[in-house]
Amino acid sequence: MEGVHANEVGAGFVTTAVGFTASFAVVLTGLQAVGASATQSASGLGALCLVVGLGGLVLSLRYRVPVSLAWSTPGAAVLAGSGGLPGGFSDAVGAFMICGALFVLTGLWPFLGRLMSRIPAGIAQAMLAGVLIPLCLVPIEAAVSSPAVILPVALVWLLGVRFWARWAVPVAFGAALVVIGIAFATGAADAAEIRWAPSLALVLPTFSWQAVLGLALPLYIVTMASQNVSGAAVLQSFGYTAPWRPALITTGIGSATAALFGGHAINLAAISAALAAGPDSGVPFARRWRSAAWAGGFYVPLAVGAAAVSTVALAAPGGLIPAVAGLALIGTLASAVQSAWAHTADRVACALTLLVAASGITVWGIGAAFWALLLGLVTRGVLRSGRPATGV
Repeated sequence: MEGVHANEVGAGFVTTAVGFTASFAVVLTGLQAVGASATQSASGLGALCLVVGLGGLVLSLRYRVPVSLAWSTPGAAVLAGSGGLPGGFSDAVGAFMICGALFVLTGLWPFLGRLMSRIPAGIAQAMLAGVLIPLCLVPIEAAVSSPAVILPVALVWLLGVRFWARWAVPVAFGAALVVIGIAFATGAADAAEIRWAPSLALVLPTFSWQAVLGLALPLYIVTMASQNVSGAAVLQSFGYTAPWRPALITTGIGSATAALFGGHAINLAAISAALAAGPDSGVPFARRWRSAAWAGGFYVPLAVGAAAVSTVALAAPGGLIPAVAGLALIGTLASAVQSAWAHTADRVACALTLLVAASGITVWGIGAAFWALLLGLVTRGVLRSGRPATGV
């Protein structure tokens, strides 16, 4: 039996560290936006860590492919932009479960995957970009209202982007921890409120058509287009074939399970997947699945510490954590805008999609993401009607 190699463990640790620190603030922001309490947000983060870890570990060991899982960061952004639901957080949990069921159906029923693939990528990316714009404006607004808190963190993030792009957000989060530590030391935040004991809070789901249309469908579409498809492409770029159907079934069941404890959705990792699957890991091609397995294993203890991380983050002064979440999403926004503008024939439809999604409107209890997708598709259909197909 082959022994453990330091490079394998190191690549797995880096994959987990970057994946967690780069986006957990987005998850907390999104869950709170759909009505989660502080306890439920911490539970949701813990459940996601546990499912991401165990799912990635099982898939990597079973298929000997460096399959890394992650929570849906674009999906969390959709939550943050969706506003409240008629039934509160329990309606959101019902939407999370439906999204998980759709992942499973996509894995079992190829027709659903083909149907989803017919949604133009530009429209889906424009919807995502519109959802992200208000979130990415938060650091700017917070820098005006709390410059002493936000500007040092933003500067660290900018320097990280310039000199060490992969670690820009984790380093910015480290700077945020320094600011939070100062707040605790000076009495601006109460360290006694930190919950060190791990906890999972069961949330019974309720189901409403507003939650299905306004949250479950946008969450499913954004996660499939921006995460699962991209994650499979990342693995392919390094010479691996993703176990597509087993991954969708695993992430679907995992998402539905995590939903009962407040988690929103998990998927194939895209950006962080390269840390375990790529040659920069220093691990031979045939052994990189071990790095992904280690990455899954490292997520499990993070589930134990999720309550403490959440309470520390939520105690941060001056809107610091939402600002860090906004900084974390700027790169995703740039990529989404670039993809949305790729086809000249669809730019008007994509622009309308982006604007509606960014507006934050709610009609009949259904959030802006659904209306953006609907109006974008209708506009595209009208503008292309009777015209020959063109390229870009």
